[in-house]
Amino acid sequence: MTTGPRARTPFRARLTAAVADQGPLCVGIDPHPGLLARWGHEDDAAGVERFGREAVAALAGHVAVVKPQVALFEVHGSGGIRALERVLADARDAGLLTIADAKRGDIGSTMTAYASAWLADTSPLAADAVTLSPYLGVGSLTPAIDLAAATGRGVFVLARTSNPEAPAVQSAQAWTLDPSASPGDGAGYRGMREVAQSVVDSCAAVNVRHPGVAGVVVGATAGTTGRAHGLDLSRLDGPVLVPGLGAQGATPADLAEAFAAGSGPVVPSSSREVLAAGPDPEALHDACAALNGSLRDLHLPAGPVGA
Repeated sequence: MTTGPRARTPFRARLTAAVADQGPLCVGIDPHPGLLARWGHEDDAAGVERFGREAVAALAGHVAVVKPQVALFEVHGSGGIRALERVLADARDAGLLTIADAKRGDIGSTMTAYASAWLADTSPLAADAVTLSPYLGVGSLTPAIDLAAATGRGVFVLARTSNPEAPAVQSAQAWTLDPSASPGDGAGYRGMREVAQSVVDSCAAVNVRHPGVAGVVVGATAGTTGRAHGLDLSRLDGPVLVPGLGAQGATPADLAEAFAAGSGPVVPSSSREVLAAGPDPEALHDACAALNGSLRDLHLPAGPVGA
């Protein structure tokens, strides 16, 4: 007998509740060689598994979300994938929300397969949300968006990243259909917008159909374009993942004005700044508490009331 996706509270509602309870901080589980050595582990499949599972055990009850960096597990082959499966399972069992930082993007049956790998109830790699790359068109991500909606999960689509190569694509101007225009505004209107803004607007249109399923990734570090991120997030009506705290140069104070618009939740992410306090659990708890306290003081958008 074939059964459909299991009923689950939608991801945005679960994220909103977790942020209210634990604060907005997301901790990236990034088993970089230097962190592995600091924690006393080898840079191999067994080492990344021990590191990831120890991090989850220490972080549970102290943060809302963890974000494993998939590539740093994949580099160890099948053993690294098994390690990631176990880290994700531990996080689920501990009540942590998970974002698989996989940055997948493709078309047709290949995108459907990626969606099933990261968002299907039957997959051992299933996370609460996955990061996606939109540069084959946001519409090409529909298999993942639809499956996320069906299973109570979410997606975070790359919009504005902080790497120096990004502006050549993300800041380019293009003639694009405005997907957020209402019929009364002229739904066929075409205007010049940055590619990054067109990604945000396309995700806003997704959220009309699937409320809160499509979030965006907007880096915390300004400077690649000589200004703040410059995006209008007010109509997104979905969560915003903000990597770049700590080792990449951003501070909580950098976020206050840049991410004040919209309903969120806004979820800043830090990896090395927090995990460098380990492996001692108490030191990790203190690092999380200090950063979460600073983020709470900003009163960033924390999700819709009653979500």
